[in-house]
Amino acid sequence: MPCDVTSAPLLERSDDEPEPPARPATPPPAAGTSWPAAVFLIVNAALGAGLLNFPQAYDQAGGLAVALSVQATLLVFIVAALLVLAVCSDHAGAATYQDAVHGLLGAPGLWACSAAIALYCYGTCVTFLIVIRDQSDVVFSSLAGPQFCKTWYMSHLFTMPVTVALFVLPLCFSKRIDFLKWASAVGVAAIFYLDGLITVKYFTGGFEPGPIKHRPDTWTDVFLVMPTICFGYQCHVSVVPIYSCLRVRTPTTFLRSALTAIAVCVATYTVAGTFGYLTFGGRVTSDVLMSYNARDPWVMAGIVAIAVKTYTTYPILLFCGREAVVRLWVAGRGLDESAAATGELPRRCVVATLWLVSSVLLALVTPSIGAVIQLLGSLAALFIFVFPGLCLLRLVLEKDPELLLRKDRWLTAFAVALTSVGAFVFGLVLTQALEEDIEHLGPPITDLCVVNRVTSQLMMHG
Repeated sequence: MPCDVTSAPLLERSDDEPEPPARPATPPPAAGTSWPAAVFLIVNAALGAGLLNFPQAYDQAGGLAVALSVQATLLVFIVAALLVLAVCSDHAGAATYQDAVHGLLGAPGLWACSAAIALYCYGTCVTFLIVIRDQSDVVFSSLAGPQFCKTWYMSHLFTMPVTVALFVLPLCFSKRIDFLKWASAVGVAAIFYLDGLITVKYFTGGFEPGPIKHRPDTWTDVFLVMPTICFGYQCHVSVVPIYSCLRVRTPTTFLRSALTAIAVCVATYTVAGTFGYLTFGGRVTSDVLMSYNARDPWVMAGIVAIAVKTYTTYPILLFCGREAVVRLWVAGRGLDESAAATGELPRRCVVATLWLVSSVLLALVTPSIGAVIQLLGSLAALFIFVFPGLCLLRLVLEKDPELLLRKDRWLTAFAVALTSVGAFVFGLVLTQALEEDIEHLGPPITDLCVVNRVTSQLMMHG
């Protein structure tokens, strides 16, 4: 586990209350993370490839007013779930998301949560690599023309694996997540530049936007923005290990970090989504950067910025996914504490290496980020709403089984509401994603090599 889990407990454990399942002991950290550094870690975990999809999501949902209203509503539950996770991790003495769930929901919760985390983090890592692939294609297409992919050293088949090996691989073997706090600061700065670029281009770019929606085509379109919002604000898997690494591990300190981070995310996503959508309207692509001309040096710098951001975020998601896979491995083999500690280093390195290599290979053959984000948005709903809701419900019932206190009755009602919202969003988003994939026979292709090849064939046969 990444950090020490010792803190002042929020709830005193009674003598007859069962102890949580034993977990591997962790030596206390030499120095913890300050709350401003935690802000960078949380922001970097949340901000990422989802930002590029916000303008199109605003269009699909029916315009700015509708999309921003849905975002504001979901943010209430998103922020509340962060505090719930801090309380639950303290109660369970946990340093990872899946261990917090394990401490309250038992072995079934551990298996379900770990599997979902591994799948979500893996899919997100693939999405990040698709972004790197697409942006490198945009750069070389602008510099060398549409035939760039015929030159081996410009093809993403070469550039993506090499750059990932150079810039991502060295960051993937850390035992503690706060090792990435300095890289996170660089990644956050890169996103701020991208926000500034989208804003400036709206006022100075001279683009002719497509149709601007003011209402959804059908009422169900309102929900089309949900997967992007859930994917964009999902930092919940990362916040538990970040919380465990805080120098002063208290809910107050954590809440300060979390609220600051969410405020930064809200401002960043809203600016990018609003001005990106107003710039291109209905013509906006799933990756808004691909709508600009990469020959523009400012756009080129933006492409470099999102690449830097992606390189610094990938290791955070790999860390969380790696911990989930290792937890499943240890639990599945029934290893005790000493046996699990013996092979920890090689196990960590093997899982991280296999994770990285396989995600690179999958990213090379996946058409675009749009459909991936929709599917990941449904999984994100589990981490934001369902698991925190179930954990809060169990926590309240352990403390007050008869619900004698009014506060506990309100907390129970909120836990049920949180879980219900999550189940609704998960089912709806998953259904919408599958329906759209079936209707369009797969996501739109953003691989410029494929696009250029298809265009050439159409011109030859036209």
